Amino acid sequence: MQDHRLSALMRELQSGALDRRAFVQRATALGVSASAAGMIARSASAQDASPAASPAASPVAGTTRSITRDEYLAWLREQVTFEEAENEGGEIILASTTDISTLNPVTRGDVVALLAIGNLFNTLAFQNPIDGTMVPDLADYWEVADDGVTYTFYLNQNATWHDGVPVTADDVVMTFDAVMSPDSASPLGSEFTGSVASYRAIDEHTFEIVSLSPMALFLEKTVAAIQIMPKHIWGEIPFAEWGSAPGSTGTDPSQVIGSGPFRFVEWVLGSHVTIERNPDYWLPDRVPHIDRFTIRVIADPNSALQSLLVGESDTFRGLAPTQVDAVKESGLGLELIQYDSLSWSFFLMNADKEKQGIFTDVNVRRAMMYAVDRDLIVDSILDGLGTPAVGVQPPGSPAYAPEEVTTVYTYDLELASAMLEESGWVDADGDGVREKDGVKFRMEFLYIEGVPIFDQLIPYLLQVFGEVGVEVIPQALPQPTLMERVLAGDFELSMMSITWTLDDLGVLYRCDAMPPAGFNLARHCNEEYDRLNTLSLGEMDPEKRRQLIIDQGNVSNDDAHYGLLTFGKAVVPVNPRARNVFYSPYGELWSLSDVWVRPE
Repeated sequence: MQDHRLSALMRELQSGALDRRAFVQRATALGVSASAAGMIARSASAQDASPAASPAASPVAGTTRSITRDEYLAWLREQVTFEEAENEGGEIILASTTDISTLNPVTRGDVVALLAIGNLFNTLAFQNPIDGTMVPDLADYWEVADDGVTYTFYLNQNATWHDGVPVTADDVVMTFDAVMSPDSASPLGSEFTGSVASYRAIDEHTFEIVSLSPMALFLEKTVAAIQIMPKHIWGEIPFAEWGSAPGSTGTDPSQVIGSGPFRFVEWVLGSHVTIERNPDYWLPDRVPHIDRFTIRVIADPNSALQSLLVGESDTFRGLAPTQVDAVKESGLGLELIQYDSLSWSFFLMNADKEKQGIFTDVNVRRAMMYAVDRDLIVDSILDGLGTPAVGVQPPGSPAYAPEEVTTVYTYDLELASAMLEESGWVDADGDGVREKDGVKFRMEFLYIEGVPIFDQLIPYLLQVFGEVGVEVIPQALPQPTLMERVLAGDFELSMMSITWTLDDLGVLYRCDAMPPAGFNLARHCNEEYDRLNTLSLGEMDPEKRRQLIIDQGNVSNDDAHYGLLTFGKAVVPVNPRARNVFYSPYGELWSLSDVWVRPE
């Protein structure tokens, strides 16, 4: 197994039998990224010197130690050029066309909420924003035993909650209990229960978690996926009530207590979310420079852009491709940050067999896919800022392999019509809308209001679906309302987008990942996908694992599990007064603690 072989390499490095260069070469041959191998090599070389925060820095015999937080931060400074802050204070305002859905990390299901939650709360470890490899957060470091399944995390002993109470391993245990409870409303439930064998607090600052089996993405799917919650605040609240608790809705700020570099101020639904600098952050050299960060909700994308152009906001989440020229021509010197995002847009078809809706028929789902011209969407609607979706993995994924996709949904209205006819959907009365057994192929098409790409995509999809005899009625909803309906299965067709930083998509496709246990929003089940997915999770050989991911992707793609349209490229405008603003596929505005504001 890779963990055993990596442990052996570590021992050779520590004994002097290997130098750093040879270690990196052999570790990358095992599938470890070059950057991660370099970090491990530096970590191993530094083990004789204790990391500042934790007294037990050296790993015990039979374990492999991670990079420490201090080593990671030093490496980050090598990778990214940060400007030294010339000013303290000020506020950064981010305009967003959608609101957050919750302040609770356990029940969070949207990306926008992470902009607040990720700065209010800490994870034990997280995917670093440069290459997605795992690095410490609340933990100073962790160790992996030679069994390849036992992980021991050593929490920073100075870490405190915003109210001054120490962070302990009991907080971690409670958070994991909340995710894995049968009463939980966490969409991560299936990921955790399908990965975790056990977990416990060894002592106040030591947490152990054991995987069901050696898993390539165990940490990414568990400890990196959830921010830790305070037991002294949430321990007495039944897990089933966490979604509606005042600390989740922000109506009781005394419940919104995290351990992060920012503290909660207020959330006014449909208006704004504000967090402020935590001057008592337990990492003194990571205390933010700015006083406040506000997510301002401006549903209309043109109004959101205008707020940027007149200086009422500093950056804009949701810039449409058609708005890029306005930013370039503004004469304001606005910076445009562009990167390949690990995101995709799709139309969601409810295939729940219990409801016996239209989309339980795979032929109908496939027909909907053939009705859409993805090249036209990229060229005419996205102005080239995207990639037509072929298969289920985006270009940034190591399993992106369009040449190996078994079913490519090329634009073919005749084929789409023929498939609908084959399934019994015909236009018997000549009104242009197909019907079957007296039921018209007519339904609501839900989408989130204020998302520019949706405002442009929906009219096009109405047209092409209409051309094959499918009538859809657009219905724009606030993001929280739409997500509530989708998670409850109260829809037939919806426009969606998602960002996912892992090549494993089990939480989106597995049979046991249907809400509330996961994000299988289409509610379609294919046991062959689950079988291949399970094999890939335990496969430590990178090439074999990659092929299993490609194979399972073909299963879901052949099923037309989701109506995938395009893979995204993000463009983010930034006011030049805001310095050290960085985005990446692994973190939107991940550098908020380093941001400073140039004085007017």
